[in-house]
Amino acid sequence: MHVPDGFINAPVSAAAGVVAVGAVAVSLRGARRELDERAAPLAGLVAAFIFAVQMLNFPVAAGTSGHLLGGALAAILVGPYTGVLCIAVVLLMQGILFADGGLTALGVNITVMGVVTVVVAYALFRGLVLVLPRTRRSVTVASFVAALVSVPAAAAAFTLVHAFGGTIDVPLGKVLTAMVGVHTLIGIGEAAITMLTVGAVVAVRPDLVYGARGLSTPLKLRVNGELVDAVPAAAPADPRSPKKVWIGGVVAALVLAGFVSFYASASPDGLEKVAADKGIDKNVEEHAVADSPLADYGVKGVEAARLSGGLAGVIGVGATLAVGTGAFWAVKRRRDAASVAQV
Repeated sequence: MHVPDGFINAPVSAAAGVVAVGAVAVSLRGARRELDERAAPLAGLVAAFIFAVQMLNFPVAAGTSGHLLGGALAAILVGPYTGVLCIAVVLLMQGILFADGGLTALGVNITVMGVVTVVVAYALFRGLVLVLPRTRRSVTVASFVAALVSVPAAAAAFTLVHAFGGTIDVPLGKVLTAMVGVHTLIGIGEAAITMLTVGAVVAVRPDLVYGARGLSTPLKLRVNGELVDAVPAAAPADPRSPKKVWIGGVVAALVLAGFVSFYASASPDGLEKVAADKGIDKNVEEHAVADSPLADYGVKGVEAARLSGGLAGVIGVGATLAVGTGAFWAVKRRRDAASVAQV
């Protein structure tokens, strides 16, 4: 759902940019509460993993493909504020290095693919976790539903943006029906990927999943014939390092981006298909960095398609991991410095 330059006019693109900047600013403050000793080492990895999985377009209908948006996955794994930052980092790297998603449309993309997906998914996820039994299975079920709903919600958000700022006049109802319809199908793939990833991490290290914290049922004591909550002792921190999870995640991201991505569907994604069918792509503009050595997820000068795409994927994972990790550790250091100052 990467919106290119030319789909949305300058005033609405600027307004979306202001919304995106505000959301990132709020998320930077909120992420200080989320990026503790468990989440901070994994936040950069989550961004890199989402970058890798977004290269894996899967077929969803005749001549149409889809890929992970990642807002639900990021929010559940590392928290909603940090989740917005993860998607922003991914979109920034894709736009600057790979000419994927317009630079003038970066605010639109962050708002639609980052803010909307995270807010919708995490609100629904938390609501489901509160009413479902307090088990790990409930976390995976809630992650499936949250991810599924977040994708058509993002499609509806794009439709609204296009209604106000589209450079081609197309009836709102036609765009909304087409966008929500195809992205509901894409949402099924998003939900499956999110559920499997969250389930895998919950199975080995539930303490590292932000959305799974506090699932333990409080101990009950019978006092004078009535059950009351026992006052728990302070739970010791899990002594195990997240190093194994981190290494496993990095290896998985590199394999997906460097090898599996070659087998991704070549069909246009949901937005591209709808744009072509409804004629809203007539004013699309060439990307500002279309001549980038990594444009279109290939390495310029490398003739072998498999090698070129694989190298581009590996470079993208490495760059996203480096930028994301550096940014999140900087946020954590500010959190630690603020904590010391308060003491």
